[in-house]
Amino acid sequence: MDEDRVESGFSRDEGEGKGEEEILERQQVPSWRNQLTMRAFVASFVLSIMFSFILMKLNLTTGIIPSLNVSAGLLGFFFLKTWTKLLQKSGLLKHPFTSQENTVIQTCVVASSGIAFSGGFGSYLFGMSERIAKQSEDNSDGFKNPSLGWIVGFLFVVSFLGLFSVLPLRKIMVIDFKLTYPSGTATAHLINSFHTPQGAKQAKKQVKVLGKFFSFSFLWGFFQWFFTAGDDCGFVNFPTFGITAYKNKFYFDFSATYVGVGMICPYIINISVLLGGILSWGLMWPLIEKRRGDWYPADLPTSNMHGLQGYKVFIAIAMILGDGLYNFFKVFSRTITGLFRQVRANQALPVENQTITHDVSERLSYDDQRRTEMFLKDQIPIWFSVAGYVTIAVISTVLLPHIFRDLKWYYILVIYIFAPTLAFCNAYGCGLTDWSLASTYGKLAIFTIGAWAGSHGGVLAGLAACGVMMNIVSTASDLMQDFKTGYLTLASPRSMFISQVIGTTMGCIISPCVFWLFFEAFDDFGLPDSQYPAPFAVVYRNMAILGVQGFSALPKNCLSLCYGFFAAAILINFIKDMMGKKWGSLVPLPMAMAIPFYIGPYFAIDMCTGSLILFVWERLNKARADAFAPAVASGLICGDGIWTLPSSILSLAGVKPPICMKFLSRATNAKVNTFLGS
Repeated sequence: MDEDRVESGFSRDEGEGKGEEEILERQQVPSWRNQLTMRAFVASFVLSIMFSFILMKLNLTTGIIPSLNVSAGLLGFFFLKTWTKLLQKSGLLKHPFTSQENTVIQTCVVASSGIAFSGGFGSYLFGMSERIAKQSEDNSDGFKNPSLGWIVGFLFVVSFLGLFSVLPLRKIMVIDFKLTYPSGTATAHLINSFHTPQGAKQAKKQVKVLGKFFSFSFLWGFFQWFFTAGDDCGFVNFPTFGITAYKNKFYFDFSATYVGVGMICPYIINISVLLGGILSWGLMWPLIEKRRGDWYPADLPTSNMHGLQGYKVFIAIAMILGDGLYNFFKVFSRTITGLFRQVRANQALPVENQTITHDVSERLSYDDQRRTEMFLKDQIPIWFSVAGYVTIAVISTVLLPHIFRDLKWYYILVIYIFAPTLAFCNAYGCGLTDWSLASTYGKLAIFTIGAWAGSHGGVLAGLAACGVMMNIVSTASDLMQDFKTGYLTLASPRSMFISQVIGTTMGCIISPCVFWLFFEAFDDFGLPDSQYPAPFAVVYRNMAILGVQGFSALPKNCLSLCYGFFAAAILINFIKDMMGKKWGSLVPLPMAMAIPFYIGPYFAIDMCTGSLILFVWERLNKARADAFAPAVASGLICGDGIWTLPSSILSLAGVKPPICMKFLSRATNAKVNTFLGS
């Protein structure tokens, strides 16, 4: 991931002041109880609300979600550093702000806002609704409309199992196997650097830059709102490249969010999305549309799943499944190979299971010895993990069939039997590659449980099973990332686990409330051409239909195209891996290419604009770009994301924008003038 480059711009010393390791060596580490402060959780709660709005907006628009760990660590530092400085000046400061407390905030915020993704608000959960069922031409009774009560209940019974499933493995994964967890490692170096004199100075400058672009982005969103009084109005519908290109979704929609996302995402992701948009909306869909009356009935509307819409959705699904399965087997094989090597290496060493021997400790640096000592100091008993998993699994098995009548208790039992193994595989693979395959495991659950349930409730059962599986494996890998961060910042495993539990609890309440605000505020929520189309909800729904009905759900010739794109996704990934890291980085990513197949390439224009800004900046002043580009991007994303809160409130209050700015073609404008003249 590109996060390593982003983080390294913040972290190491730049020629003055004491290095991170020297500061760490002299640091007095508070007990695990003192790492969990009320001020940390208050800051976490505020930031969790902000990040939940941002991630929810990204989820419901395109589904592309960049890592916001940098922003969480930076803003957490800013909040608490400001607070402690005020207390210090007034003589009321009792405990200084430490890197461990900063780690607690970052962990809590990421755990809380992560529910906005694993909760499936833009995918499986909203895919259960009647609105998405109608778009998918699903005439069965397999739908369940959103309701705040059952969503909160569902998240509470499925979101904690992943934490307990891998909790006993923390020493094996972090110390024995020494897994990298690149995001967790980079975040730890970022936090450690904040608590050096030079790093604190740098962080202060970064926060100022973030604040400026946050303000600009928020005010830009407010300004745009005035011109959106009707359908297809405002800057978001600006036909940048002409009316014909606009009809094929090629335009710049002036979204500060996706310009910022483009600055964070690697260049190859942005280029892949643009290439996918050109391939689909520039070439394929116009050609297939010419087959209207041959491949599909001419009188079908474009939104019908047996018409052009079906090709858009199912070809995208084929690419997503091909990419997902290839990476699943790649990461799984690396997991098995890595485990085999670790076991062989351990068998070749003297027997030393729980303690570090004198010979080994001599080979470790002082910092590593201290980190290992602190990490093993506050043990969490294995019986606690097992008891927690079994208790929550029993409660969940009893309650889930009452929430989803089609999800039988024995389906849930089978999932929970296999879940710890799958959670371990995802956490281990994430430690090696920095890839969480939570959505891939969720798709496997859709097809497995959906096919098992059959035509009577299989669609809803598959989607619900996807939610159960995604929450387990996603939280498991997140927890292990946080343990790695805590290991490097000397934060206690107990404080990490408690922070993760509190953050998850916050997320189970905050994320549904944020989703409900969106759902209630916008009447066209979830419709294809709306402001919040939730594109992956349709994709996940049709995956479930495909798992139950088989290929009969596909329009004419769509199956052949799906086979081709499924194979192409696997082949492209294979070529990418064979070419090595240097040249393979130039090969596009099939998963990213598939995203615009359904929703269009308009957001790719924004993301490529962000990439262009970053590219030019790096050529002019690379050191400054490395240091401040993540702060600029975070400010753009945060400001535009937070604007959705007041815009939702205005919509709920019935306050309408005063102006409609709309663009018409010359022919349409002539007709309007003729009509008005008559």
